[in-house]
Amino acid sequence: MLRRLPSLNALKAFEAAARHESFTKAADELSVTQGAVSHQVKALEAELGLRLFNRERQRLVITDAGRSYLEVVRDAFDRLAVGTHRVLQLQQSGVLTVTTSPNFAGKWLVHRLGRFVEAHPDIDLRVSASLQHIDFTQEDIDLAVRHGDGQWPGLHVTRLCAEELFPICSPKLMRGRGALRSPADLARRTLLHVNDRWDWSRWLEAAQVAGVDADHGPIFNQASMAIDAAIDGQGVALARTALAAWDLCAGRLARPFAFALKAPYAYWIVCPKSTANLPKIATFRDWLLAEAAEDARRMRAADVLTTRLGAVPYSSMRISKAGARNDALRASDRAFI
Repeated sequence: MLRRLPSLNALKAFEAAARHESFTKAADELSVTQGAVSHQVKALEAELGLRLFNRERQRLVITDAGRSYLEVVRDAFDRLAVGTHRVLQLQQSGVLTVTTSPNFAGKWLVHRLGRFVEAHPDIDLRVSASLQHIDFTQEDIDLAVRHGDGQWPGLHVTRLCAEELFPICSPKLMRGRGALRSPADLARRTLLHVNDRWDWSRWLEAAQVAGVDADHGPIFNQASMAIDAAIDGQGVALARTALAAWDLCAGRLARPFAFALKAPYAYWIVCPKSTANLPKIATFRDWLLAEAAEDARRMRAADVLTTRLGAVPYSSMRISKAGARNDALRASDRAFI
């Protein structure tokens, strides 16, 4: 059955006028004119068929009927306020389901989650690792961290960090006899590959390094496996900024050479536009961005360590004409997601 309800603006005007016993003060509170409040109250009186106020000697006096109706209106407003607060609390807390790739979850996200959980105990975080780009309209997912070019129409996207492709190794390979001092020294080390051996060939070509055989060395089907092998000192791997950041900042990995290829893709924080500003989603997005910014700061500071180990600081050199090579990198980029 259709409910017969007065205008919300009329009820707000009535409640404020009754509380202040003044149309003028009610108008100030509601940021409208005194005439607007008077008009709303008169319209409400006409709809109800009864007088809510008497005007006596330039005073506003609420009638018995008005006082009885005021109790109903205030109770309704109080219930509405409580319900609104509860809904907002659910948006600020409750379950937050996030999906990302296994590599990103394992090498970037999981290590940090304790800090987020400690800072936001009211958010019940659920993390799902998958290589599939989910459909937000079909699955119960709040937010995703995706690897790609950021072109997903209809979704709210924020780039997490810029990405480069560069060699990484255990710091122990940069010390003592046989230490890595220049890219030519790679000829004496095992190259670790992800999915195929093309990326090392491209990096060596772009860096103008000759005499290094990129056709040998183990091939892994996940970037995280190659990174772990590099940490263990098994050889030198190519890694992307985000996946190597945690281990670089912790000193488990080092960048032996300055040369880096700009990666054509990056990690993006993705969610539906309609929910992008929900407090729990905005909170998690802001935390991700803060973590990435802190990584960048710590990796810049790691230049000092790189210099002490005998290599050129990697922030001082970048490939200058990488555009043509970026197209070639796209084909195998999925191996690093």
